[in-house]
Amino acid sequence: MGLHKNLFLLSSLGLLMISLGCNRRPYHSTNKSYKKQTKQLARTIQQTPLKDSIATGNWVGTTNFNLRKPNFVIIHHTAQNSCEQTLKTFTTAKTQVSAHYVICKDGTIHHMLNDYLRAWHGGVAKWGNNTDINSSSIGIEIDNNGFETFTDQQISSLLTLLMTLKKAYSIPTANFIGHQDIAPGRKVDPNVYFPWKRLADSGFGIWWSDTTNVVVPPHFNALQALRIVGYDIKDSIAVIQTFKRKYKQVEDKTALLNEGDKKILYTLYKKFE
Repeated sequence: MGLHKNLFLLSSLGLLMISLGCNRRPYHSTNKSYKKQTKQLARTIQQTPLKDSIATGNWVGTTNFNLRKPNFVIIHHTAQNSCEQTLKTFTTAKTQVSAHYVICKDGTIHHMLNDYLRAWHGGVAKWGNNTDINSSSIGIEIDNNGFETFTDQQISSLLTLLMTLKKAYSIPTANFIGHQDIAPGRKVDPNVYFPWKRLADSGFGIWWSDTTNVVVPPHFNALQALRIVGYDIKDSIAVIQTFKRKYKQVEDKTALLNEGDKKILYTLYKKFE
């Protein structure tokens, strides 16, 4: 009986150690997959010329080049119920979605992809004439189910991260936008509780100022103003709703802009003249 008891204790201890080891490194296998994929990309870059490109036989490698730099930051809410759920989603191959950063409710920032690599976060989207947002942007997901306020820790961490990104890549102030901006009608994130004004006051994104004395010209074309700001106006109802959701911080399903709305839009439009 003593031998059996000792074997049982050793077996239990072994299982416990395996369990603890797994819990300490829950993303060990996906981290290995990340390294494998980046090595494959490095091999692709080193091809001279690139496979399937026009091969003239006259390759001359220039000495003047560097990595492409991101020029936009797209902010999302995760629409999931926990940071852990989002991390699992972004490390499961079949989901085909990802982001560069995930910010948890306690302010923890998970960096999930090198900034120079292309994450799959924007989907079918457009901003200005840019129809491939993923190739020119950094995606930041904030843990939020879509119906709750963002924590102070999240916003504090976000502002620190945005300052780092803006400085590192010289990203223009107006190029800090939301998922809803690039996909009106398809996406509504980040939700109406997101503090866009606080971000704009810190130098990330644009916001409107006091409109008390604003006079909107009689022939002001609101849709064209939205287009100049950056919106895809193909679906006019969706883009007007998106504009009001972001700049008035309300869910307004109407497709009309009242005088107050037009004043807000006019002050934004003037920033792009």
